[in-house]
Amino acid sequence: MNEFYQKDIISIKEFDREKLEKIFASTDKIMQLNSTERRKICKGNTLAYLFYEPSTRTRLSFDSAMASVGGNSLGISDITSSSAQKGESLADTVRIMSIYSDVLVLRHTLDGSSKFAAEVSEKPIINAGSGTEEHPTQAIQDLFTIKKEKKKIDGLKIGIIGDLKYGRTVYSLLHGLGNYDVDVHLISPESLRVRSDSIYEIKKKLSYTESTDIEEYIDELDVLYVTRIQKERFPDEEEYLKVKGSYVVGLDLLKQMKDDSIILHPLPRLDEISTDIDNTKNAKYFEQAEYGKHVRAALLGLILNENGF
Repeated sequence: MNEFYQKDIISIKEFDREKLEKIFASTDKIMQLNSTERRKICKGNTLAYLFYEPSTRTRLSFDSAMASVGGNSLGISDITSSSAQKGESLADTVRIMSIYSDVLVLRHTLDGSSKFAAEVSEKPIINAGSGTEEHPTQAIQDLFTIKKEKKKIDGLKIGIIGDLKYGRTVYSLLHGLGNYDVDVHLISPESLRVRSDSIYEIKKKLSYTESTDIEEYIDELDVLYVTRIQKERFPDEEEYLKVKGSYVVGLDLLKQMKDDSIILHPLPRLDEISTDIDNTKNAKYFEQAEYGKHVRAALLGLILNENGF
């Protein structure tokens, strides 16, 4: 039985270790299939995307993933050119989009938006980012990347650095890591520490330290997960300017890291990772983006096929 069939993906909290490992196994299978076999998985299905926030990687990743498994995509990538500009409600937009599709991917500025959309949609909803809350498929691709590149997740020391207050990828990743035996070090400016209200549940299943000093644990880390300072989420630009450029991962820092450590980033990046890092064996953020396409293809295959694939 395929437990993912016709299910929404709203929060990483819905995924225990067993479910994550099933997704990883399905992703491995997707990657091993030839293109002809892959295109049979979602043939005749349509994915609709509805993005109230700008996105390049996530939207194109879903679009590419759906094409790779034989489906097609349609949707709204710029909400300013949609009927939302005329005052159409999210509920009505979701209802209409679900009529035209088999699965709907939503990114929205408001917390709780994907959960609300799932209540009104007749088709499965995939949360591609809801306010400052979560980005579950990003977390699944991050975990898959770590497992592929390090051959395991258990036993690793993982540093997460940057904007930990507003970065929704961080909260999803922390919840996901809570299913594994890992040591986590959170590194950020004092004003961008993780929000206590959002970390409450995570504390129950994940131990972590907090620091403002990037060099404190750098020589111990197996994985360094870098996030950008998100200007668009700051209520006050002066607050942003105070922390802009707080950390830059360059060759000097890399020299202090383990030889086999990996550097990840959900992208887009600004200046927090020097381009000098790009051609090193440690840089895995472009591979991470590629894995994301395969992970999303696997999720679409599981959601749209009653008996899996």
